[in-house]
Formats: sequence, structure tokens, C-alpha cells
Amino acid sequence: MPICLHIINGPNLNLLGAREPDIYGAQTLDDIEAMCRKAHPGVELVFRQSNIEGELVDMVQAAGESADAVVINPAAYTHTSIALHDALRAVGVPAVEIHLSQPAARESFRRRSYVSEAVTGTISGFGADSYLLGLQAALKLAKAHG
Repeated sequence: MPICLHIINGPNLNLLGAREPDIYGAQTLDDIEAMCRKAHPGVELVFRQSNIEGELVDMVQAAGESADAVVINPAAYTHTSIALHDALRAVGVPAVEIHLSQPAARESFRRRSYVSEAVTGTISGFGADSYLLGLQAALKLAKAHG
């Protein structure tokens, strides 16, 4: 049975490629998904996105039932969502937080992450490669956990 990783994407990531490409890059979320699938053909990847906090919580909870690890880009909910923090802690599945940009180098309100307190580690600032690095970390965690 292949390792199953859930990649959960938060608000406005559906606008990648068009939204502030100087910060987030020119690749779309579909481009990033294709890059991830190409890099890990033997891994089951469940790639999802929502702009709605409650739906993201539902995705984390679903990952707790079927995923070996989670990679999450909570986007703006990084800085506001205690609900995502609580869901990640509740499911007991190893998780990696990722960001395309480097939040610590941006506006001061982006320097606080509720999500980082509930995950094993955080990768940020590498553009689309943050996803590949996050998947590598999640695979390692899944193998150690499983």
C-alpha cells in the first residue's frame, strides 16, 4: 500500500499565477500539483484547496483518517486560525507547514503562526519548491510514524 499524503491549501492559493507573482511566483496551483505528482509518482497525493476555514478543518480531520502525513499551506489562516491549530493537534498525523514566501520577512502581522505550534516543522520562502521540500519532509515523517 503506497504512502498517502494530503496536501491542503488555504485561501487565495487558487489565484496563484495571477496573484502578486512577484511574491508568490508565476506557477498556478495546478502547476504545483503537477510538479508534486511528477516528483513522487509512487505516492498517493490528495491535493485540495479551499478559501473557507471550516472546509480546511474538515480536510485536516479527513486526513487524520486516511493520510500518513499532511503538508499544509494555510495561507492567511496561518496567522488567525486556532481552529486549524486544534484540528492538526487533534488528528495525530505528522504535519509540515509550508509557505511560498517567507512570512517573517513580510508584514509584522505575518510573523505569528498558530499552525506552526501544531506541526512538526515549517518550510517557507522557496516558492513552489517549498511544496517539494515539504513533501520530502512529510514522507520522512510518514515512514518514521508508520
